Amino acid sequence: CNCWCGSTRYVISVMASLGFIISFGMRCNLGVSIIKMLENTTKAEEEDVNGTSSLFDWQPETVGVVSSAFLWGYLFTQVPGGYLAARYPANRVFGVALFTTCILNLFLPVSARVGWGALAAVRVLQGLAEGMTYPAAHGIWSNWAPPLERTRLSTITFAGTYFGAVTGMPLSGLLADLMGWESPFYFYGAIGIMWSCGWYFVSSPSPARHTFLSREEQLYIEESIGNKGENKIMEGGVPWRAMLTSMPVYAIIVANFCRSWTFYLLLTSQPIYMQQSYVNYDTTRIGYLSAIPHFLMGLVVVLGGQLADTLRSRGWSTTVVRKLFNCGGFLSEGVFLLIAAACNGGPGVIALLTVAITVAGMAISGYSVNHLDVAPRYASILMGLSNCIGTVGGMLSPLTVGWLTAAYGYRGWSYVFLIAGLVHINGVIFYFFFGSGEKQPWADPEPEEEGDVVIYTRDQDEDEDEVEFLWDYEPHDFLRLTRRDNFVQLPATDDYLYGGVNHRDFEY
Repeated sequence: CNCWCGSTRYVISVMASLGFIISFGMRCNLGVSIIKMLENTTKAEEEDVNGTSSLFDWQPETVGVVSSAFLWGYLFTQVPGGYLAARYPANRVFGVALFTTCILNLFLPVSARVGWGALAAVRVLQGLAEGMTYPAAHGIWSNWAPPLERTRLSTITFAGTYFGAVTGMPLSGLLADLMGWESPFYFYGAIGIMWSCGWYFVSSPSPARHTFLSREEQLYIEESIGNKGENKIMEGGVPWRAMLTSMPVYAIIVANFCRSWTFYLLLTSQPIYMQQSYVNYDTTRIGYLSAIPHFLMGLVVVLGGQLADTLRSRGWSTTVVRKLFNCGGFLSEGVFLLIAAACNGGPGVIALLTVAITVAGMAISGYSVNHLDVAPRYASILMGLSNCIGTVGGMLSPLTVGWLTAAYGYRGWSYVFLIAGLVHINGVIFYFFFGSGEKQPWADPEPEEEGDVVIYTRDQDEDEDEVEFLWDYEPHDFLRLTRRDNFVQLPATDDYLYGGVNHRDFEY
């Protein structure tokens, strides 16, 4: 099969990126549609259409609860999702998580009509499912990405999160204006289900188990990674104590917190700021304006990944490259946010925010890929851990917006940008001193004892023991993966024959 660029791993990367585009597009649905929902309520109150005047008569506090409900679920499955992706095929965890999220998206309009409590409950369930996607993506690349392509492949994948916001905001606004507030939920749910079908046939847990992968590419990946199978962990095999006392790990966690603070701040609150700044703009135009910074950032994320791996291939140390991109991106974003805080609103602030978000794309080639450097075997777990703490920042920043704007009005946005800028400056300092691109001593598994050896083979023997887990099955029946246990010595069935002397006496 002649794949794009002759490389199956890049096809998987693009497909995963499309998955994140859909995922983050769904996150934008409610933020944009709720404007139309509340507008429709006002009109209904005036016209008393079908007796639905109080259907969405929600107070700002209620809207805040519904908007944050997703993150409450998203927070709690980060670390469990990382463990599942390390224990089971990461591509299956990724696919099932997104498929579940898309199904739930179809139920959001119905739940909204039932009441805000039902809507919040479905949003929590969406968060629980989607919380496994980021860790699972790292689990995929721990088995598929050659070391000098980690940044490139990962940033292509994660660029989908920003392009998802790019398409999600204006498209949700357009659909809501043309077809009603329910249409964004139905649209994204449907295309997400179609994507899930494609992902099932394109992805594979590891190169050794991909049906259409060329032999040359398989050997290249396996020899580069130094791993012939999957980076699965066995029960009790996670070095939690060493991981939780490692400063490079905390550098990643702090960086994730800082980046999530501003990312979720702008993802959830930017349309509101735009609406307050441009009161005469409709929902569609606000959606387009909000999308511009994320589009530019997505481009910088992809280009930054290419540049970072180019520098590494030319002899730059991984630590230097990670610190250069992470600290450079954070420092630039922090400075522009501080300048925005000193302004009094208007088009100048919008321009500053656009530049700040754009240059922040450099940091994705730093902390966001760093998990694969310090502990490739446990990358999905590290991603779950860091994204869990990062999500806390993403939950706190919109709350800060509410408190400050309620207390100071429009002027409160200056304090919002000031805090965001200071958060990033502190992230620069911490990552500069404690960040690392080197594989940590605890990241390698303990040497296995001599004895049983487990190998994976492609075989059609119906009598062989099949793979242990349901998710291990691939959609191609003509190439079945089986498991064989090969022993250094066959199991003893007779003590004397196999070296035992317990049942026979010898006289000399």
